[in-house]
Parts: sequence; structure tokens; C-alpha cells
Amino acid sequence: MKRCSGKTSANQESSFSVFMGSKSVDNSLPRFSQSSGLQRQSLISQWPEPALDNSQIPSATEASPRIRHILSVDVEDYFQVEAFANEVPRRAWGIWPSRVVENTRKFLNLFERHDVKGTFFFLGWVADRFPNLVREVQAQGHELACHSYWHRRVCTLPPAEFREDLRISKDAIEQAAGVPVYGYRAPSWSITKDSLWALDILAEEGFRYDSSIYPIHHDLYGVPDAPRFSYVYQCRNGRELTEIPPPTVRIAGFNFPAAGGGYFRIFPFLFTEWVFKTFEQRYRKPVVTYFHPWEVDPEQPRIPAGLKSSFRHYTTLGLSKRASVYCCKNICFSPLV
Repeated sequence: MKRCSGKTSANQESSFSVFMGSKSVDNSLPRFSQSSGLQRQSLISQWPEPALDNSQIPSATEASPRIRHILSVDVEDYFQVEAFANEVPRRAWGIWPSRVVENTRKFLNLFERHDVKGTFFFLGWVADRFPNLVREVQAQGHELACHSYWHRRVCTLPPAEFREDLRISKDAIEQAAGVPVYGYRAPSWSITKDSLWALDILAEEGFRYDSSIYPIHHDLYGVPDAPRFSYVYQCRNGRELTEIPPPTVRIAGFNFPAAGGGYFRIFPFLFTEWVFKTFEQRYRKPVVTYFHPWEVDPEQPRIPAGLKSSFRHYTTLGLSKRASVYCCKNICFSPLV
């Protein structure tokens, strides 16, 4: 699959606050604009990090406030992922056996047992068909956020189509739960350098924060020179949006993805433990973890697909359950807002 080109016209310590009601954006967050923040002058190049080694990480016994990491779930079904976009057309979603309710409840039960709260980024399609699941998530004290309606990569859409998808997905979630939605995460981290116009539209449509820009190199997504930690993005329309990137560690001058989705399953678990230790003791920043309900469901129906897509989706399915249990037992968590 080709990488998006999307050609169209168009420091926080232990937690961060996003403008909501009477709350305001944490002024300690760095600020960037499309012209100055996510172009050639990157935060990384301005403040380079040395290569990590264990001797650089302070002892865990040093007295310091404990980091509250971020727990998030992208609520989508196994047949709705980008890996199977060619094999399962969206018009056929309704005929596939859904497993999203049962799998999402696995996370709800786990989070309840360990008394942790998170942010659930709902696909609008799921919210429309399973509004009781949306209400169940909200009733248990978790934050609701938006993951688009049709799970289409933003960088493949014209702005008008993106806006329409955004509106119907936000409405589906809000109608189901009766609470406003302020957060957004693009399918497949698909807000790239060529689709930064989407941030302007998000702000115009009432969103207060976004978690869509992955500061890595990848064949489908990524803005490798984007800031690695939360910052306030200055939109071209004069509005502001807090951007909350997924976690990366910087090793030998490169950003490596960590502690989320397939990276929980593909990388050795010792790497995940090291990542949390690095964020807590070296970066002093929260890890923005993310899971998908289908990742804790090794019995899901198999969909024939190419080698790369099958590897990304099916490799060690079920290990995300181990990762989520580990996180809930050992990590201090909170939702995005």
C-alpha cells in the first residue's frame, strides 16, 4: 500500500490539561504552528538527545512524583482495520460477525478490577450500531473520544469529506452517550505533513485535542520531525489544538515507536518495560499507551490478506492482554482529559 501524499489545497510533567469548559491549556506546553513547528525545523533537531543507555537512567528510588501515564483504547472491530481495507469493503461491514462489544468489555472489566480510567476513541460506525456500549464506557467513568466514522486515512480525503466524516462520527458518539466529545485520533495515525489542514478543521468543529501525529518513519504514516511530547498547535485559523503524540524512544538519532498496538505484540516485552522506565526516570513524561479490542481476541475470524498485513494484524494476537494486565497492575494511569 502506498504512503499517503494527501495533496489538497489546503512540557508537561506528570499530566496535561486540555481546555474544556473552565479549564485551560497548560501554558507549560510548547507551542508550534504549521509554518514553524512541523516543517523543517524540528523539536528534535533543536534539542537533540544522546543515545540511551542504562547508565543514564537514574535510580527508581530517587524521590520524585510518580508519572501518571495515559491509557487509551481505539474502539474498532477486527475487520475494520487498515490492513484489511482492500479485503473487506466498508459496504460489507454490516455482514461480518461483530466482536467489538465483547472485546471492549474485556478492557472494561480489566480496568474496573484495577480501578484505572482511560480514553476510548470510538469509531462512529460502532457507536451507531452499539450505542449501549458507548453508554457503558461512559457510565464507568472513562472519557469518550472520536476515531472517525469510516476508518479512512485522513491523508487520503479531501477536506470537505474529512469534515463530514468528523461531524457524523462525533454526533454518533454524543447522541449515544449524551456527553460532548472533545478528542480525536485519526485512523492509522494518518494526519501527516500533507494533511495538517485537518488540525484546522478539528479546531473549527469544537475539538480541543488531537492524538494523530506519530513522530516516526513508517510506510503508511508519520511525521518524523514532529515534537515527541505534548504541545499546543497554533492553527492557521487562529485557533489552538493540543497535540498528544503516541510514545517514542530516541535511540542513535532515530525515533522508535513503543508501548502501543502492534508494538506491544511485536517487540519483546522487556522492551516495553524498559520504555516505561525510560519515560518515568529519564524523560519524566507520560506514555500514551493505546490498545485495540481485537488485539485481545486470538479467536477472531481470519481474513486472507497479504503477508505484510497479516503480520501486522495477527502476530502474537493475545499478547496485548498480557501488556494491558501488566500496565494496569504496575503503571499509574489516567485518561487523556
